[in-house]
Amino acid sequence: MSEQPTRPHEPAPTAPGARVVAGRYVLLAELGRGGMGVVWRAQDQVIGRHVAIKELRLPDAEGHAVFSERVLREVRAGGRLNDPAVVTVFDVITDGGVTYIVMELVEAPTLADLVRRHGPLPDARIAQIGERVLSALQAAHAAGIVHRDVKPANIMVAPDGRVKLTDFGIAHAVDDPRITTSGMIVGSPAFMAPERVEGREALPESDLWSLGATLFFAVEGLVPFERPTTAATLHAIMTEVPYLTRGHGPLAAAIHGLLVAKPEARLTAVQARQLFATAAAQGGAYTPPHGGTALLPPGGPTRVAPGQSTTDTKPDRRAWWLSAAAVLLVAGLVGGFFFGRAVTAPEVDKAMQPTATYGIDGMVKQAIGSTSRDCYNVTVQPGAVIGNDNEVSCDRSHTLEVYELGEVIEVGSNYTDKDAVVARYPGADAVNRVAEARCGLVFNSTVVPETQRSGLTYRALVPSEAEWNRVPDENKRYSRGFYCLLARTDGGQMSAQIHTKVK
Repeated sequence: MSEQPTRPHEPAPTAPGARVVAGRYVLLAELGRGGMGVVWRAQDQVIGRHVAIKELRLPDAEGHAVFSERVLREVRAGGRLNDPAVVTVFDVITDGGVTYIVMELVEAPTLADLVRRHGPLPDARIAQIGERVLSALQAAHAAGIVHRDVKPANIMVAPDGRVKLTDFGIAHAVDDPRITTSGMIVGSPAFMAPERVEGREALPESDLWSLGATLFFAVEGLVPFERPTTAATLHAIMTEVPYLTRGHGPLAAAIHGLLVAKPEARLTAVQARQLFATAAAQGGAYTPPHGGTALLPPGGPTRVAPGQSTTDTKPDRRAWWLSAAAVLLVAGLVGGFFFGRAVTAPEVDKAMQPTATYGIDGMVKQAIGSTSRDCYNVTVQPGAVIGNDNEVSCDRSHTLEVYELGEVIEVGSNYTDKDAVVARYPGADAVNRVAEARCGLVFNSTVVPETQRSGLTYRALVPSEAEWNRVPDENKRYSRGFYCLLARTDGGQMSAQIHTKVK
Protein backbone atom coordinates (compact mmCIF):
# COMPACT_ATOMS: atom_id res chain seq x y z
CA MET A 1 0.00 0.00 0.00
CA SER A 2 1.38 3.35 -0.97
CA GLU A 3 1.11 5.90 1.82
CA GLN A 4 2.70 9.33 1.61
CA PRO A 5 5.66 9.33 4.04
CA THR A 6 5.96 11.89 6.78
CA ARG A 7 7.91 14.87 5.50
CA PRO A 8 10.82 15.97 7.69
CA HIS A 9 10.86 19.52 6.29
CA GLU A 10 8.53 22.38 7.19
CA PRO A 11 5.12 22.27 5.46
CA ALA A 12 4.76 24.45 2.42
CA PRO A 13 2.80 27.70 2.85
CA THR A 14 -0.94 27.42 2.35
CA ALA A 15 -2.00 28.30 -1.19
CA PRO A 16 -4.23 31.37 -1.45
CA GLY A 17 -7.89 30.40 -1.24
CA ALA A 18 -7.23 26.83 -0.08
CA ARG A 19 -9.68 25.41 2.45
CA VAL A 20 -8.23 24.67 5.86
CA VAL A 21 -10.08 22.33 8.22
CA ALA A 22 -9.77 22.87 11.97
CA GLY A 23 -6.92 25.29 11.36
CA ARG A 24 -4.65 22.34 10.58
CA TYR A 25 -5.53 20.35 7.45
CA VAL A 26 -5.19 21.97 4.03
CA LEU A 27 -7.50 20.37 1.45
CA LEU A 28 -5.43 19.82 -1.70
CA ALA A 29 -7.62 17.82 -4.10
CA GLU A 30 -10.80 15.80 -4.22
CA LEU A 31 -10.13 12.05 -4.38
CA GLY A 32 -13.70 10.80 -4.70
CA ARG A 33 -17.24 11.10 -3.45
CA GLY A 34 -20.18 8.88 -2.58
CA GLY A 35 -23.50 8.84 -0.80
CA MET A 36 -21.97 9.58 2.59
CA GLY A 37 -19.48 12.28 1.73
CA VAL A 38 -16.43 13.55 -0.12
CA VAL A 39 -12.85 12.30 0.31
CA TRP A 40 -10.03 14.81 0.04
CA ARG A 41 -6.28 14.60 -0.14
CA ALA A 42 -5.00 16.97 2.51
CA GLN A 43 -1.81 18.04 4.20
CA ASP A 44 -1.42 18.01 7.95
CA GLN A 45 0.32 21.33 8.62
CA VAL A 46 1.44 20.26 12.08
CA ILE A 47 3.17 16.99 11.13
CA GLY A 48 3.71 17.69 7.45
CA ARG A 49 2.31 14.41 6.11
CA HIS A 50 -0.39 13.91 3.55
CA VAL A 51 -3.64 12.38 4.79
CA ALA A 52 -7.07 11.49 3.48
CA ILE A 53 -10.01 13.40 4.96
CA LYS A 54 -13.59 12.23 4.61
CA GLU A 55 -16.08 15.08 4.81
CA LEU A 56 -19.33 13.48 5.92
CA ARG A 57 -22.48 14.79 4.31
CA LEU A 58 -25.91 13.57 5.31
CA PRO A 59 -29.42 14.91 4.77
CA ASP A 60 -30.44 17.49 7.35
CA ALA A 61 -31.86 15.82 10.42
CA GLU A 62 -32.98 16.84 13.85
CA GLY A 63 -30.48 14.47 15.41
CA HIS A 64 -27.33 16.06 14.03
CA ALA A 65 -25.81 16.28 17.51
CA VAL A 66 -26.59 12.61 18.05
CA PHE A 67 -24.92 11.83 14.74
CA SER A 68 -21.75 13.73 15.65
CA GLU A 69 -21.58 11.97 19.00
CA ARG A 70 -21.99 8.55 17.46
CA VAL A 71 -19.42 9.24 14.74
CA LEU A 72 -16.88 10.17 17.37
CA ARG A 73 -17.57 7.00 19.34
CA GLU A 74 -17.89 4.50 16.49
CA VAL A 75 -15.12 5.73 14.22
CA ARG A 76 -12.66 6.07 17.07
CA ALA A 77 -13.54 2.52 18.08
CA GLY A 78 -12.72 1.43 14.54
CA GLY A 79 -9.53 3.48 14.67
CA ARG A 80 -8.24 1.31 17.49
CA LEU A 81 -8.23 -1.79 15.31
CA ASN A 82 -4.77 -3.17 14.74
CA ASP A 83 -4.66 -5.05 11.45
CA PRO A 84 -2.61 -4.40 8.29
CA ALA A 85 -5.79 -4.47 6.20
CA VAL A 86 -7.57 -1.74 8.19
CA VAL A 87 -7.20 1.88 7.09
CA THR A 88 -5.87 3.76 10.12
CA VAL A 89 -8.04 6.58 11.51
CA PHE A 90 -5.98 9.46 12.93
CA ASP A 91 -8.71 11.79 14.14
CA VAL A 92 -12.38 12.77 14.01
CA ILE A 93 -13.08 16.49 14.11
CA THR A 94 -16.00 18.89 13.70
CA ASP A 95 -15.51 22.24 11.99
CA GLY A 96 -18.28 24.62 11.01
CA GLY A 97 -20.93 22.05 11.86
CA VAL A 98 -19.39 19.46 9.49
CA THR A 99 -17.79 16.22 10.68
CA TYR A 100 -14.46 15.15 9.17
CA ILE A 101 -12.58 11.87 9.54
CA VAL A 102 -8.81 12.12 9.15
CA MET A 103 -7.35 8.86 7.83
CA GLU A 104 -4.27 7.22 6.48
CA LEU A 105 -3.79 8.17 2.84
CA VAL A 106 -3.91 5.02 0.72
CA GLU A 107 -3.03 5.72 -2.89
CA ALA A 108 -4.55 2.69 -4.57
CA PRO A 109 -7.64 1.93 -6.65
CA THR A 110 -10.65 0.34 -5.05
CA LEU A 111 -11.82 -3.11 -6.01
CA ALA A 112 -14.80 -1.44 -7.70
CA ASP A 113 -12.43 0.68 -9.81
CA LEU A 114 -10.33 -2.32 -10.86
CA VAL A 115 -13.25 -4.45 -12.00
CA ARG A 116 -15.06 -1.55 -13.64
CA ARG A 117 -11.98 -0.62 -15.67
CA HIS A 118 -10.45 -4.01 -16.42
CA GLY A 119 -13.01 -6.75 -15.80
CA PRO A 120 -12.96 -9.72 -13.39
CA LEU A 121 -9.77 -10.59 -11.52
CA PRO A 122 -7.93 -13.96 -11.42
CA ASP A 123 -9.25 -16.44 -8.85
CA ALA A 124 -6.02 -16.59 -6.85
CA ARG A 125 -5.88 -12.81 -6.53
CA ILE A 126 -9.51 -12.64 -5.41
CA ALA A 127 -8.79 -15.33 -2.83
CA GLN A 128 -5.90 -13.27 -1.47
CA ILE A 129 -8.11 -10.20 -1.25
CA GLY A 130 -10.79 -12.22 0.53
CA GLU A 131 -8.30 -13.63 3.00
CA ARG A 132 -6.94 -10.18 3.91
CA VAL A 133 -10.34 -8.54 4.22
CA LEU A 134 -11.43 -11.40 6.45
CA SER A 135 -8.42 -10.71 8.65
CA ALA A 136 -9.62 -7.13 9.09
CA LEU A 137 -13.19 -8.24 9.78
CA GLN A 138 -12.08 -10.81 12.34
CA ALA A 139 -10.13 -8.11 14.18
CA ALA A 140 -13.21 -5.87 14.13
CA HIS A 141 -15.62 -8.56 15.23
CA ALA A 142 -13.32 -9.58 18.08
CA ALA A 143 -13.48 -5.94 19.23
CA GLY A 144 -17.29 -5.94 19.02
CA ILE A 145 -17.40 -3.84 15.84
CA VAL A 146 -19.57 -4.68 12.82
CA HIS A 147 -18.55 -2.87 9.64
CA ARG A 148 -22.05 -2.81 8.05
CA ASP A 149 -20.91 -1.56 4.65
CA VAL A 150 -18.46 -4.07 3.15
CA LYS A 151 -18.49 -3.47 -0.61
CA PRO A 152 -16.03 -3.14 -3.52
CA ALA A 153 -15.80 0.64 -3.15
CA ASN A 154 -14.58 0.24 0.44
CA ILE A 155 -11.74 -2.18 -0.40
CA MET A 156 -8.51 -0.66 -1.71
CA VAL A 157 -6.16 -2.92 -3.67
CA ALA A 158 -2.58 -1.86 -4.38
CA PRO A 159 -0.42 -3.27 -7.21
CA ASP A 160 2.08 -4.59 -4.66
CA GLY A 161 -0.56 -6.91 -3.20
CA ARG A 162 -1.62 -5.04 -0.06
CA VAL A 163 -5.31 -4.64 0.72
CA LYS A 164 -7.09 -2.07 2.89
CA LEU A 165 -10.67 -2.03 4.18
CA THR A 166 -11.96 1.44 4.98
CA ASP A 167 -15.01 3.20 6.50
CA PHE A 168 -15.16 1.22 9.74
CA GLY A 169 -17.82 2.51 12.06
CA ILE A 170 -19.33 5.15 9.75
CA ALA A 171 -22.39 3.15 8.68
CA HIS A 172 -22.95 2.10 12.30
CA ALA A 173 -22.71 5.69 13.47
CA VAL A 174 -25.40 6.97 11.11
CA ASP A 175 -27.77 4.01 11.52
CA ASP A 176 -29.94 5.69 14.13
CA PRO A 177 -33.68 6.40 13.75
CA ARG A 178 -33.15 9.82 15.30
CA ILE A 179 -30.89 11.01 12.49
CA THR A 180 -31.82 8.93 9.43
CA THR A 181 -34.49 10.34 7.18
CA SER A 182 -37.59 8.47 6.09
CA GLY A 183 -36.74 5.81 3.54
CA MET A 184 -32.98 6.19 3.95
CA ILE A 185 -31.03 2.93 3.84
CA VAL A 186 -27.71 2.85 5.68
CA GLY A 187 -25.19 0.80 3.77
CA SER A 188 -25.29 -0.28 0.14
CA PRO A 189 -28.52 -2.18 -0.64
CA ALA A 190 -26.96 -4.51 -3.21
CA PHE A 191 -24.46 -5.77 -0.61
CA MET A 192 -26.84 -5.90 2.36
CA ALA A 193 -27.35 -9.28 4.05
CA PRO A 194 -30.85 -10.84 4.08
CA GLU A 195 -31.23 -10.47 7.85
CA ARG A 196 -30.64 -6.73 7.55
CA VAL A 197 -33.23 -6.50 4.77
CA GLU A 198 -35.63 -8.14 7.23
CA GLY A 199 -34.91 -5.31 9.68
CA ARG A 200 -32.75 -7.29 12.09
CA GLU A 201 -29.64 -5.91 13.76
CA ALA A 202 -26.41 -6.26 11.82
CA LEU A 203 -24.29 -9.23 12.94
CA PRO A 204 -20.69 -10.21 12.25
CA GLU A 205 -22.23 -12.77 9.89
CA SER A 206 -23.81 -9.86 8.00
CA ASP A 207 -20.35 -8.55 7.12
CA LEU A 208 -19.41 -12.02 5.87
CA TRP A 209 -22.43 -12.11 3.55
CA SER A 210 -21.50 -8.68 2.18
CA LEU A 211 -17.96 -9.93 1.57
CA GLY A 212 -19.38 -12.89 -0.36
CA ALA A 213 -21.39 -10.52 -2.60
CA THR A 214 -18.31 -8.33 -3.02
CA LEU A 215 -16.08 -11.20 -4.11
CA PHE A 216 -18.83 -12.53 -6.41
CA PHE A 217 -18.57 -9.15 -8.15
CA ALA A 218 -14.79 -9.54 -8.44
CA VAL A 219 -15.19 -13.01 -10.00
CA GLU A 220 -18.07 -12.30 -12.38
CA GLY A 221 -17.79 -8.57 -13.05
CA LEU A 222 -21.39 -7.98 -12.00
CA VAL A 223 -23.16 -7.34 -8.71
CA PRO A 224 -25.17 -10.51 -7.94
CA PHE A 225 -28.33 -8.90 -6.57
CA GLU A 226 -28.31 -5.45 -8.16
CA ARG A 227 -31.54 -4.55 -9.96
CA PRO A 228 -32.95 -1.34 -11.50
CA THR A 229 -34.67 -0.26 -8.28
CA THR A 230 -33.88 -0.56 -4.58
CA ALA A 231 -37.09 -2.53 -4.00
CA ALA A 232 -36.20 -5.04 -6.72
CA THR A 233 -32.66 -5.34 -5.33
CA LEU A 234 -33.90 -6.11 -1.83
CA HIS A 235 -36.39 -8.63 -3.25
CA ALA A 236 -33.59 -10.38 -5.14
CA ILE A 237 -31.51 -10.62 -1.97
CA MET A 238 -34.38 -12.35 -0.19
CA THR A 239 -35.46 -14.71 -2.98
CA GLU A 240 -32.65 -15.46 -5.43
CA VAL A 241 -29.52 -17.61 -5.32
CA PRO A 242 -26.54 -16.37 -7.36
CA TYR A 243 -24.51 -18.78 -9.47
CA LEU A 244 -20.85 -18.34 -10.35
CA THR A 245 -20.00 -19.06 -13.98
CA ARG A 246 -16.28 -18.19 -13.78
CA GLY A 247 -15.06 -19.06 -10.28
CA HIS A 248 -14.33 -22.68 -9.42
CA GLY A 249 -13.05 -24.90 -6.64
CA PRO A 250 -12.39 -23.56 -3.15
CA LEU A 251 -12.96 -19.92 -4.14
CA ALA A 252 -16.44 -20.66 -5.47
CA ALA A 253 -17.17 -22.81 -2.43
CA ALA A 254 -16.19 -19.97 -0.09
CA ILE A 255 -18.25 -17.35 -1.92
CA HIS A 256 -21.36 -19.51 -2.12
CA GLY A 257 -20.93 -20.52 1.51
CA LEU A 258 -20.80 -16.87 2.57
CA LEU A 259 -23.97 -16.15 0.59
CA VAL A 260 -26.11 -18.66 2.52
CA ALA A 261 -29.29 -16.80 3.49
CA LYS A 262 -29.46 -17.96 7.11
CA PRO A 263 -26.75 -16.35 9.25
CA GLU A 264 -26.43 -19.40 11.49
CA ALA A 265 -25.74 -21.64 8.47
CA ARG A 266 -23.31 -19.26 6.80
CA LEU A 267 -19.61 -20.08 6.65
CA THR A 268 -17.61 -18.77 9.56
CA ALA A 269 -14.67 -16.46 8.98
CA VAL A 270 -12.27 -19.26 9.94
CA GLN A 271 -13.83 -21.68 7.45
CA ALA A 272 -13.83 -19.10 4.66
CA ARG A 273 -10.21 -18.14 5.29
CA GLN A 274 -9.20 -21.79 4.99
CA LEU A 275 -10.84 -21.99 1.57
CA PHE A 276 -9.35 -18.67 0.46
CA ALA A 277 -5.90 -19.83 1.55
CA THR A 278 -6.35 -23.05 -0.44
CA ALA A 279 -7.51 -21.13 -3.53
CA ALA A 280 -4.62 -18.68 -3.27
CA ALA A 281 -2.11 -21.54 -2.91
CA GLN A 282 -3.53 -23.32 -5.94
CA GLY A 283 -2.99 -20.15 -7.97
CA GLY A 284 0.62 -19.74 -6.86
CA ALA A 285 2.30 -16.93 -4.98
CA TYR A 286 1.43 -13.38 -5.95
CA THR A 287 4.35 -11.67 -7.69
CA PRO A 288 3.60 -8.38 -9.45
CA PRO A 289 5.42 -8.16 -12.78
CA HIS A 290 8.10 -5.51 -13.30
CA GLY A 291 6.50 -2.17 -14.02
CA GLY A 292 2.97 -3.56 -13.93
CA THR A 293 0.36 -5.40 -11.96
CA ALA A 294 -0.82 -8.99 -11.82
CA LEU A 295 -4.24 -7.97 -10.57
CA LEU A 296 -5.86 -8.20 -13.97
CA PRO A 297 -6.71 -11.28 -16.05
CA PRO A 298 -4.75 -11.91 -19.25
CA GLY A 299 -7.88 -11.38 -21.32
CA GLY A 300 -10.08 -8.32 -21.47
CA PRO A 301 -13.22 -7.68 -19.46
CA THR A 302 -15.97 -10.24 -19.77
CA ARG A 303 -18.93 -8.57 -18.08
CA VAL A 304 -18.09 -4.95 -17.25
CA ALA A 305 -16.87 -2.80 -20.10
CA PRO A 306 -14.10 -0.28 -19.39
CA GLY A 307 -15.61 2.94 -18.06
CA GLN A 308 -18.95 1.30 -17.32
CA SER A 309 -20.43 1.81 -13.87
CA THR A 310 -21.25 -1.26 -11.84
CA THR A 311 -24.79 0.09 -11.50
CA ASP A 312 -25.11 0.00 -15.31
CA THR A 313 -24.39 -3.72 -15.48
CA LYS A 314 -27.55 -5.66 -16.29
CA PRO A 315 -27.29 -9.42 -16.91
CA ASP A 316 -29.65 -10.96 -19.39
CA ARG A 317 -32.87 -12.64 -18.29
CA ARG A 318 -31.62 -16.15 -18.91
CA ALA A 319 -28.57 -15.58 -16.71
CA TRP A 320 -30.77 -14.61 -13.81
CA TRP A 321 -33.12 -17.58 -13.91
CA LEU A 322 -30.06 -19.77 -14.01
CA SER A 323 -28.69 -17.83 -11.05
CA ALA A 324 -31.89 -18.49 -9.17
CA ALA A 325 -31.99 -22.14 -10.02
CA ALA A 326 -28.40 -23.37 -9.88
CA VAL A 327 -25.79 -22.96 -7.17
CA LEU A 328 -22.78 -24.92 -5.99
CA LEU A 329 -22.51 -24.41 -2.25
CA VAL A 330 -19.79 -25.54 0.11
CA ALA A 331 -20.67 -28.79 1.86
CA GLY A 332 -19.03 -30.47 4.79
CA LEU A 333 -16.54 -27.89 6.02
CA VAL A 334 -16.93 -29.23 9.55
CA GLY A 335 -15.60 -32.50 8.23
CA GLY A 336 -12.77 -30.72 6.43
CA PHE A 337 -14.01 -30.85 2.85
CA PHE A 338 -16.33 -29.07 0.48
CA PHE A 339 -18.65 -30.39 -2.16
CA GLY A 340 -16.95 -31.20 -5.44
CA ARG A 341 -13.29 -30.54 -4.55
CA ALA A 342 -11.08 -31.89 -1.81
CA VAL A 343 -9.40 -29.78 0.86
CA THR A 344 -8.23 -32.35 3.37
CA ALA A 345 -10.66 -35.20 2.77
CA PRO A 346 -11.94 -37.32 -0.15
CA GLU A 347 -13.74 -35.58 -2.99
CA VAL A 348 -16.86 -37.74 -2.66
CA ASP A 349 -19.07 -37.51 0.42
CA LYS A 350 -19.64 -41.20 1.08
CA ALA A 351 -22.59 -40.45 3.36
CA MET A 352 -24.59 -38.92 0.49
CA GLN A 353 -27.01 -41.25 -1.32
CA PRO A 354 -28.28 -40.66 -4.87
CA THR A 355 -30.79 -37.83 -5.12
CA ALA A 356 -34.39 -38.97 -5.57
CA THR A 357 -37.34 -37.21 -7.19
CA TYR A 358 -40.91 -36.78 -6.04
CA GLY A 359 -44.22 -35.95 -7.67
CA ILE A 360 -45.40 -36.66 -11.22
CA ASP A 361 -43.14 -39.32 -12.78
CA GLY A 362 -40.91 -39.17 -9.71
CA MET A 363 -39.45 -42.05 -7.67
CA VAL A 364 -41.54 -41.02 -4.67
CA LYS A 365 -45.14 -40.68 -5.73
CA GLN A 366 -46.25 -38.21 -3.13
CA ALA A 367 -44.43 -35.11 -1.95
CA ILE A 368 -43.90 -34.62 1.75
CA GLY A 369 -46.83 -32.43 2.63
CA SER A 370 -45.53 -30.86 5.81
CA THR A 371 -43.40 -27.74 5.99
CA SER A 372 -41.74 -28.90 9.19
CA ARG A 373 -38.96 -31.38 9.84
CA ASP A 374 -40.70 -34.67 10.58
CA CYS A 375 -40.01 -38.39 10.95
CA TYR A 376 -41.42 -41.32 8.98
CA ASN A 377 -41.44 -45.10 8.85
CA VAL A 378 -40.75 -45.61 5.16
CA THR A 379 -37.88 -46.40 2.80
CA VAL A 380 -37.05 -44.25 -0.20
CA GLN A 381 -37.63 -46.53 -3.19
CA PRO A 382 -39.62 -46.47 -6.45
CA GLY A 383 -43.32 -46.01 -5.76
CA ALA A 384 -42.85 -45.09 -2.10
CA VAL A 385 -45.30 -42.70 -0.48
CA ILE A 386 -44.05 -40.32 2.20
CA GLY A 387 -46.93 -38.63 3.95
CA ASN A 388 -49.39 -38.62 6.81
CA ASP A 389 -49.98 -42.39 6.70
CA ASN A 390 -46.41 -43.22 7.72
CA GLU A 391 -45.50 -40.13 9.72
CA VAL A 392 -44.54 -40.79 13.36
CA SER A 393 -43.40 -38.77 16.32
CA CYS A 394 -39.63 -38.30 16.22
CA ASP A 395 -39.29 -39.63 19.76
CA ARG A 396 -40.54 -43.03 18.51
CA SER A 397 -38.75 -45.53 16.28
CA HIS A 398 -38.52 -44.38 12.66
CA THR A 399 -36.44 -44.98 9.52
CA LEU A 400 -36.41 -41.52 7.96
CA GLU A 401 -35.96 -37.94 9.20
CA VAL A 402 -36.40 -34.69 7.31
CA TYR A 403 -33.58 -32.62 8.80
CA GLU A 404 -33.69 -29.69 6.35
CA LEU A 405 -35.95 -28.34 3.62
CA GLY A 406 -35.96 -25.37 1.30
CA GLU A 407 -37.02 -23.89 -2.02
CA VAL A 408 -34.94 -24.14 -5.19
CA ILE A 409 -36.77 -20.99 -6.27
CA GLU A 410 -39.74 -19.35 -4.63
CA VAL A 411 -42.62 -18.15 -6.79
CA GLY A 412 -45.42 -16.63 -4.74
CA SER A 413 -48.95 -15.49 -5.41
CA ASN A 414 -47.80 -12.01 -6.49
CA TYR A 415 -46.24 -13.45 -9.66
CA THR A 416 -48.10 -13.46 -12.95
CA ASP A 417 -48.10 -16.11 -15.66
CA LYS A 418 -45.24 -14.45 -17.55
CA ASP A 419 -43.05 -14.76 -14.46
CA ALA A 420 -43.31 -18.54 -14.69
CA VAL A 421 -40.92 -18.34 -17.66
CA VAL A 422 -38.22 -17.10 -15.29
CA ALA A 423 -38.84 -20.15 -13.09
CA ARG A 424 -38.84 -22.71 -15.90
CA TYR A 425 -37.19 -26.05 -15.19
CA PRO A 426 -33.41 -25.53 -15.44
CA GLY A 427 -32.54 -29.21 -15.71
CA ALA A 428 -32.00 -32.02 -13.23
CA ASP A 429 -28.32 -31.22 -12.77
CA ALA A 430 -28.98 -27.64 -11.66
CA VAL A 431 -31.84 -28.60 -9.34
CA ASN A 432 -29.84 -31.45 -7.84
CA ARG A 433 -26.85 -29.25 -7.15
CA VAL A 434 -28.94 -26.75 -5.21
CA ALA A 435 -30.46 -29.44 -3.01
CA GLU A 436 -27.37 -31.62 -2.64
CA ALA A 437 -25.17 -28.70 -1.66
CA ARG A 438 -27.62 -27.54 0.98
CA CYS A 439 -28.22 -31.04 2.33
CA GLY A 440 -24.48 -31.72 2.50
CA LEU A 441 -23.75 -28.44 4.23
CA VAL A 442 -26.38 -29.00 6.92
CA PHE A 443 -25.54 -32.71 7.36
CA ASN A 444 -21.94 -31.76 8.12
CA SER A 445 -22.95 -29.03 10.56
CA THR A 446 -23.96 -29.22 14.21
CA VAL A 447 -27.54 -29.99 13.11
CA VAL A 448 -26.43 -33.62 12.78
CA PRO A 449 -24.14 -34.55 15.71
CA GLU A 450 -20.68 -35.44 14.49
CA THR A 451 -20.52 -38.43 16.85
CA GLN A 452 -23.42 -40.08 14.99
CA ARG A 453 -22.64 -39.23 11.37
CA SER A 454 -20.56 -42.34 10.72
CA GLY A 455 -23.67 -44.51 11.01
CA LEU A 456 -25.92 -42.29 8.91
CA THR A 457 -26.61 -41.48 5.28
CA TYR A 458 -28.44 -38.56 3.71
CA ARG A 459 -30.00 -37.75 0.38
CA ALA A 460 -31.85 -34.93 -1.33
CA LEU A 461 -35.43 -35.29 -2.51
CA VAL A 462 -36.24 -32.90 -5.38
CA PRO A 463 -39.22 -32.29 -7.69
CA SER A 464 -39.26 -34.15 -10.99
CA GLU A 465 -39.40 -32.12 -14.19
CA ALA A 466 -43.09 -32.91 -14.58
CA GLU A 467 -43.78 -31.89 -10.99
CA TRP A 468 -41.84 -28.65 -11.49
CA ASN A 469 -43.88 -27.82 -14.59
CA ARG A 470 -47.30 -28.83 -13.30
CA VAL A 471 -50.17 -26.35 -13.09
CA PRO A 472 -49.92 -24.39 -9.83
CA ASP A 473 -52.35 -25.13 -7.01
CA GLU A 474 -55.17 -22.88 -5.82
CA ASN A 475 -52.68 -20.65 -4.01
CA LYS A 476 -50.73 -20.18 -7.25
CA ARG A 477 -47.75 -22.03 -5.77
CA TYR A 478 -45.36 -24.08 -7.88
CA SER A 479 -43.49 -27.19 -6.72
CA ARG A 480 -40.02 -25.85 -6.10
CA GLY A 481 -39.28 -27.45 -2.72
CA PHE A 482 -36.57 -29.91 -1.81
CA TYR A 483 -36.10 -32.06 1.29
CA CYS A 484 -33.01 -33.43 3.03
CA LEU A 485 -33.57 -36.95 4.32
CA LEU A 486 -31.61 -38.71 7.03
CA ALA A 487 -31.44 -42.52 7.48
CA ARG A 488 -29.26 -45.18 9.08
CA THR A 489 -26.54 -46.64 6.89
CA ASP A 490 -27.87 -50.16 7.53
CA GLY A 491 -31.47 -49.12 6.88
CA GLY A 492 -32.45 -49.83 10.47
CA GLN A 493 -34.58 -47.93 12.96
CA MET A 494 -33.62 -44.73 14.74
CA SER A 495 -35.02 -44.84 18.26
CA ALA A 496 -34.90 -41.08 18.84
CA GLN A 497 -34.58 -37.89 16.85
CA ILE A 498 -31.08 -37.44 15.46
CA HIS A 499 -31.04 -33.91 14.08
CA THR A 500 -30.93 -31.12 16.63
CA LYS A 501 -32.60 -28.28 14.77
CA VAL A 502 -35.71 -27.06 16.57
CA LYS A 503 -38.89 -27.50 14.62
